[in-house]
Amino acid sequence: MTKRYQSNAHAALHESMQDLHEIGLVDKKTMRKFDSSCLTAVGDMEPDEIVAVRNESGVSQAVFARYLNVSVGIVSKWERGEKHPRGTALKLLTLVKKKGLEAIAI
Repeated sequence: MTKRYQSNAHAALHESMQDLHEIGLVDKKTMRKFDSSCLTAVGDMEPDEIVAVRNESGVSQAVFARYLNVSVGIVSKWERGEKHPRGTALKLLTLVKKKGLEAIAI
């Protein structure tokens, strides 16, 4: 799987850090911390944010649920505030919010 970066600058920076790690100038702990800082931050999402993300994607609850690999009922409950997304679903929602539905399309 090919790594995707936010920009060419981010790709160059990560490649440089990886090279420094490989020759021993950056230790494993520092490299792990650097890799972790490159990940998309995940925070709680309010029901109105979830509705907005879905609407921006231009899909129904059923299609949105299919992309997130959850039931239509759970998407409905998230949007009404009866339940809150956690774990993998929250990560996927965050990615869709930041990069669009195409980011998780297979």
